Amino acid sequence: MPVVTIPSASLTPTPEESRSFCAQLEAGDILYFPQSPVPLASDDTSFLLGQQQADSSLHKNIAYKPAIDRLSGFDAKTANPAAVERLQRIMRGYSSSVVQFLTSFLAPYQQHWKLDYASFRPQEEQGRDLPLRRRNDLLHTDAFPTRPTHGARILRFFNNIHPARTRDWIVSDPFAATVRQFAPKEIAPRPGSALSRIGKASARAIGLGAAIPSLKRSPYDDFMMRFHNFLKENPRFQADCPKYSFQFPSGSSWMVYTDTVPHAVLAGQYALEQTFLVRPEAMVRPEISPLRILEEIAHAPLV
Repeated sequence: MPVVTIPSASLTPTPEESRSFCAQLEAGDILYFPQSPVPLASDDTSFLLGQQQADSSLHKNIAYKPAIDRLSGFDAKTANPAAVERLQRIMRGYSSSVVQFLTSFLAPYQQHWKLDYASFRPQEEQGRDLPLRRRNDLLHTDAFPTRPTHGARILRFFNNIHPARTRDWIVSDPFAATVRQFAPKEIAPRPGSALSRIGKASARAIGLGAAIPSLKRSPYDDFMMRFHNFLKENPRFQADCPKYSFQFPSGSSWMVYTDTVPHAVLAGQYALEQTFLVRPEAMVRPEISPLRILEEIAHAPLV
């Protein structure tokens, strides 16, 4: 599993280089920046390092929603209003800085993405007590239970802001290799499920179950959500799949399509992250996207 190191001299790529970076991401590579191209002011970093969530059983992360300029994931009853205001300002600035950097660095995407949530992750990942489907230390591909993407891909940009410790990941082989091990045999339709917008035979080919009308999920989103759960709940996959370990140092950044690369976070504390939903028409290599792979298996459109 390649990690592509991006030196400081490559932070303003030519159009050809930018297109190549997009292609590498789409293939499942991780782009790694030893020195983050989106650094925080030292006083903002110090402020974030002093924060902890009041109730980890309810919230994994503190989320910032750029579209509505709103912060969530903290205890509103006990939070200091001035601290919340400052945290919101920091997250707003971080989100804006990531967008500004990637607009030029990944130029082919800039007119074709939707800015999703940013998050601050203040808790130690090692040994967290979370329900199985919410655990970060189990390999999984990303899907959103309440925010279906309709074929857009989930691109995430991370910063390790811990002053000393690495953020420790493991990843496995990308989606194309992983999904074919299990579909259709082990990701089977639920008995009696009502399939939406595609024929039963085609849906059965990739194990699609019922779409959820209230969320307006496409068949693609339904499969991706169930595949996320299946990987976490599959002890054979967790034990036997290929694994590649990476330790991202303090002050570094990295980005990856997390719907493509099965990943898990084993240890680390204090990270920032910004998510983008990149539409299918932006892909440099659309034939290797999860949507195209599943449509090839199903012989039917899934969005």
